[in-house]
Amino acid sequence: MSAGVQWLQLRAKASDARSFLELARLAVARTRGRALVIVNDRVDIAQIAGADGVHVGQDDLAPDAARQLLGPDAIVGFSTHDVPQVDAALTMPIDYVAIGPVFGTATKDTGYAAVGLEMVAAAATRAHSRGLAVVAIGGITVDNAASVLAAGADSVCVISDLLRDEPGARAAALLQAVNIRASG
Repeated sequence: MSAGVQWLQLRAKASDARSFLELARLAVARTRGRALVIVNDRVDIAQIAGADGVHVGQDDLAPDAARQLLGPDAIVGFSTHDVPQVDAALTMPIDYVAIGPVFGTATKDTGYAAVGLEMVAAAATRAHSRGLAVVAIGGITVDNAASVLAAGADSVCVISDLLRDEPGARAAALLQAVNIRASG
């Protein structure tokens, strides 16, 4: 968090529920007041750990059920991959629309091809008209994050590029690159 990261999404697909819950509780305890913790896929773990919210995908618990379980103050995000999914998401009780994969990625096989910056722009136009934020995910790096934000995303989700070196230093480099490129 000292690098300036404001959100931390916990994703532990291969972890058992007990280990994932321990990780979520630890993340919430260590980041409270400094960063938001969002749990990927697991509404139950988000609720028990006291996380700030949950991110669900097309095949996970529906956003309305997540909202019902977590309450009105929790953050609920939803993954989309094309215009029909974005349009459907706009009718759901969510706080942000995730769009991706923007670029090719080996981190997660979504079953969807890279959507590109044009789809980020389309998602942003649609979501912003409803007052929803757009988070772009998939293949985003220090070198291309500014272009994703310029296309209309409000935020980027980065995984692999942060793990290339020391994550804190890499996160700081990402934030610096975005700030320099966004203002210059």
